[in-house]
Amino acid sequence: MVRRLRPVGLDFIEAAPVRLVFAAEAAAPPEAVYRALADEVAGWAQWFKAVTLARPTQGGAGREIRLLGGVRFQETIMAAEPGRRYAYRVDTTNAPAVHALLEEWRLTPQGPGTQVRWTFAADGPAPFRLGLPLARPALGRSFRQAVRTLDARLATRRAAGQ
Repeated sequence: MVRRLRPVGLDFIEAAPVRLVFAAEAAAPPEAVYRALADEVAGWAQWFKAVTLARPTQGGAGREIRLLGGVRFQETIMAAEPGRRYAYRVDTTNAPAVHALLEEWRLTPQGPGTQVRWTFAADGPAPFRLGLPLARPALGRSFRQAVRTLDARLATRRAAGQ
């Protein structure tokens, strides 16, 4: 069953009842990481293991995402700042218990590479808010693996002169 979530703004990144923040280093520059996140949406399934389908919708203003296990999201892009920030809000999902969800990817130059920071901001009923932090280790592993895989993919492109 698809459910509509509470629409939240970018301020939810700081105000959400549950915020999980992860960081990883990429050798690729921020502009290349940003392109992979925002401009090459369909490529997410090739570097983020949990994603089975990603496609832009609404002329690039939204995304459809499907995850392993059958979870589906329809999202609205909330911030698209090339080389710096990419954020999206989940509008509808079949995942139970979620009331609001916003994710933000912050990119900061780190020498020739990038520090990638992913914030997962969510709200739901009390059991959801108490249980979500228990998923932190698994989400962190998934995020770090995704950044490593993306970075290797971008390195291959750099080596091929793309």
